[in-house]
This record gives sequence, C-alpha cells and structure tokens, in this order.
Amino acid sequence: MGALVGLGLGLGLLLVWSAFFVPRTPKVVDREPGRITLILARAGMAHVSATSLVLLCVVLGAAAALLMQVVSRTAPIALVFGLMAAYLPLAVVSARARRRQREFADVWPDAVDNLASAVRAGLSLPDALAGLAVRGPEPLRPAFDAFALDYQVTGRFSDCLDRLKERLADPVGDRVVEGLRIAREVGGGELGRLLRNLSGYLRDDARLRSEMESRQAWTVNGARLAVAAPWMVLLMMSFQGDVIRRYASPTGTLILVVGAAICVVSYRLMMRIGRLPTERRILG
Repeated sequence: MGALVGLGLGLGLLLVWSAFFVPRTPKVVDREPGRITLILARAGMAHVSATSLVLLCVVLGAAAALLMQVVSRTAPIALVFGLMAAYLPLAVVSARARRRQREFADVWPDAVDNLASAVRAGLSLPDALAGLAVRGPEPLRPAFDAFALDYQVTGRFSDCLDRLKERLADPVGDRVVEGLRIAREVGGGELGRLLRNLSGYLRDDARLRSEMESRQAWTVNGARLAVAAPWMVLLMMSFQGDVIRRYASPTGTLILVVGAAICVVSYRLMMRIGRLPTERRILG
C-alpha cells in the first residue's frame, strides 16, 4: 500500500515538474514576404530567392566599382557607378514585373471569354480552367498548366486556386480566381453572365490604360534621358585621367553627391506625379 502511494506521489510531482519546466514549442509566426520577394513574384521569377538577387546586386556593384577605380583612379566616381550597377538587377526585375503585368492585363479578357465559352458548353469549372493551359492566351498557359497538374494530383479545388494565385501574382488574376471560388462554393448559376461582364470590364480598362500610357510615354522617356545624360558624359570623361581626378577633391565629391541626389529626387518625383493608379492584389 505504501509503495502504491509513493508511486502516485511521484507521478504527481513529475506531472507538476513537466508543466513548469519542460520547454514549450515556439509558435510559428508567418512572416509577410518582403518587397524584393513580391517583385520577383510579379516578374514571374518566384523560383529566385531575394537573397540571390541581393547577392547579385552586391557582386555587380563591387565589380563595376573596381573597374571604374582602375579606369578613372577616382574613388568617388567608382563609388557612384558601383551604386548604379548594384541597382541595375533590381531595376531590370522591376521592369520585367511591370511588363508582365501589362501583358497579363491585355490577355485576361480573352482568357475570361474562353472560360465563359467552356462553362457554357457544359464543362465543369476545374476542367474549364485546365483547358486554358491549351486554349488560353500564351502568357497564361504555364500557370494554368501547373493548375491542371496540381488539381489532377490533389483534387482540392480551393487549394489549387490559392497556388494559382501565387503563380500568377497578378491583381486581375486575383479577382478572377476569387470570383470563381465564390461561384464554386455558392453554386454559380450566373457564372456565365459574371464572366462575360468581367471580360467587358477588363477589356475597357485595358484599352483606357493603354491610351494613357501611350500619351505619357514621351514624358517618361524624356525624364529618363534627362537623368541618364549627365552620367553618360561623366562616364566618357572617366577615360580622361587629368580631368576626372578633379572629382577626387572635396568640392568634386560634393558636386557628385548633390548631382546624384537631385537626379534621384527629380526622377522619383516625376514618376510619382505621372504614375497611373495601379491595382492592389486582393486576398493575396
């Protein structure tokens, strides 16, 4: 009897000790993706990590700075062009993201029309989406091809739609996907009409945006030329050693810093003033 009481007391003490002293598993907090990760996703380069892009920027900037130091033998000049070269990969990825988003905006109306025709012909919604991998616009086919394979393997329509949104990383695609999800869950008797109305709206929006972009293109190109011109002149002067070394003095360094700040602020201000409103992703 005493042994049984002792065993019970020992188990009780063990449970009390485990409640206070056994380390608890830390909660996993989902972190929002950073700005570089979002840009890579919009550019269709989700397979590239943000760390790899940053590393490329650092290596390219260091190489350009070293090259300009050898050519000009002027540290401020080498530093300026090194910073420009370091920003170049990010600028290229951002331009690709904008170009991809414009391309998607142009082809989404055709994709929605194709989807409406497939639904009207009696295909199920997953089969209609999978059919866009073959009959849909060329830029959208890889994403819907992956959706078709994903749905064939898992059979989970909602999860496949979430992964489709991640591959597209496009505001218009978010609206289409969420509309299809709601229609699937509540029984989309008006799905055909919804898709036709959405197609008309997307086509009008794309036409209006194209007209506005064509009108402001000369302003944007002029601003880029105005910003690039003095630095191209400075690059050509770098091959004249006796002239370019004047920028190694404190006055020359100050001129470079002030000129670079004016160019950056003026260019960003012009782009912000002339920027067209962009759609934000919903539930993405």
